Amino acid sequence: MTTPLLTKSFRTGAAAIAGFLILKYGAGGVAEVASAGTDALIGAAGSLGAPANGMVDVTEVGWSEVRLGGNIAWGDPLTSNNAGKAVKAVPVAGSVVRIIGFARADGAADDIAPYLVAHGVLATPA
Repeated sequence: MTTPLLTKSFRTGAAAIAGFLILKYGAGGVAEVASAGTDALIGAAGSLGAPANGMVDVTEVGWSEVRLGGNIAWGDPLTSNNAGKAVKAVPVAGSVVRIIGFARADGAADDIAPYLVAHGVLATPA
């Protein structure tokens, strides 16, 4: 279930990207699969993903969908695990954890779940 209000296309790097994975800004400004919640997250790739050195669509405003990397509950803030899948964002002392938005359904690992796009950070002092 998506309701994209603003979708942007980003150039991809040397690796193909599967649909629904969380992306980050990589070297040279290309979109790559995220590998941590501290990455500069863009959002989730569209359902089609993208080929290497291609273009990938990402919903910047509205509702989108993302592949889950674990159990989440409606309303959880979402960040990336080491495989570009969405997990619940939790504060980490001394770190800034970036989020792509908030879950709009309960779900389990490898489900495709809707989320409300709302970029932000969880900053916790050491």
